[in-house]
Amino acid sequence: MQLSATPYEERLTAPRSWWLISFLVGLSFALILLPLGTLPMLGGLAGGTAVAAVAASSYGAVRIRIVGDSLVAGEAKVPLAALGEAEILDPEEARAWRTHKADTRAFMLLRAYVPRAVRIEVTDPEDPTPYLYLSTREPERLVEALRTAKAAA
Repeated sequence: MQLSATPYEERLTAPRSWWLISFLVGLSFALILLPLGTLPMLGGLAGGTAVAAVAASSYGAVRIRIVGDSLVAGEAKVPLAALGEAEILDPEEARAWRTHKADTRAFMLLRAYVPRAVRIEVTDPEDPTPYLYLSTREPERLVEALRTAKAAA
């Protein structure tokens, strides 16, 4: 049996400015260690930059995928049969669902540097989660992929 291609996959990578910030963190470590000599300063530059870059990379490593009959968003894996309607949220509406409209029981894969999102109802009566809030750079493509995958299932 051969696996079919993933109909949708997105990685919510960290913005480019975070890589500059990683270098600046390394530079800060280098300046802190400057009184100890050149070698500790270079170690601080390399070590501080590396640690900050790993932190930025791991935060931006979260993915949203549709694999087989499931939606995988970060650590959550939800069967497509348990999902209802998906709603595309513009930046203003996304901010509202992150703040005053938010339900504490909802699963939120939220990245502040991604302004748009999709809200997907959870229709499984045994699941206490009312909806999934997913930050995405391509909400139209995600909603279309969900519809296509649900129709195929």
